[in-house]
Amino acid sequence: MKKIIVISAHPDDEILGAGGTLLKHIANGDEVYWLITTNIFEAQGFSKQRVDSRQQEIRKVEKTLGIKETFLLNYHTMQLSYSSILDMVPRISKIFNKVKPEVIYCLNRSDAHSDHRVTFDAVMACTKSFRYPFIKQVLLYECISETEFAPALPEKVFLPNFFVDVSKHFDQKLEIMKIYESELEEHPFPRSLRNIEALAVFRGASVGVEYAEAFQLIKYIDK
Repeated sequence: MKKIIVISAHPDDEILGAGGTLLKHIANGDEVYWLITTNIFEAQGFSKQRVDSRQQEIRKVEKTLGIKETFLLNYHTMQLSYSSILDMVPRISKIFNKVKPEVIYCLNRSDAHSDHRVTFDAVMACTKSFRYPFIKQVLLYECISETEFAPALPEKVFLPNFFVDVSKHFDQKLEIMKIYESELEEHPFPRSLRNIEALAVFRGASVGVEYAEAFQLIKYIDK
């Protein structure tokens, strides 16, 4: 049994980028933990109804997916900045030392949304092998509507080099994504069920399977 942790800046990131892979881990008997760095609040102008429905979405996804434990850092969404990292790192470090994950799935380093980029930097600060010897793999996932909208610069390109066959779990991934009803719209909106399937088909065709999720492997320690 492996311990896995997936990092979201916003609820739905984890399903868009790694939902099928997480389902596969759980089917294989692994423990999956979930860390969400931001949340929404009435003080930001969100209605009480929307704030409450977001928390319900989190709990429903947690239950449906089969998450062992969820950690909420509750930073205000769309307000993470690089000054936030000083506060985020010790909090993430505490969670990692509690869970002791072998595998980390994190947001891509150059996603268009600043919350994603700040979250990436804070997480990476907590992957040093001399402080977190239990970590064996660190992978970045692509998040539809963010990864593909990053500036088209060589240093910011998502480079998939690790593919997971999620064919057996893809239909369930779509069903779980429907829990985030307010985040989905019809094609050609990026977060549409059609586009989610299109990406999975494309990644699958790249490696000879029906549906796949792609990752950028940035650390693999064989021990």
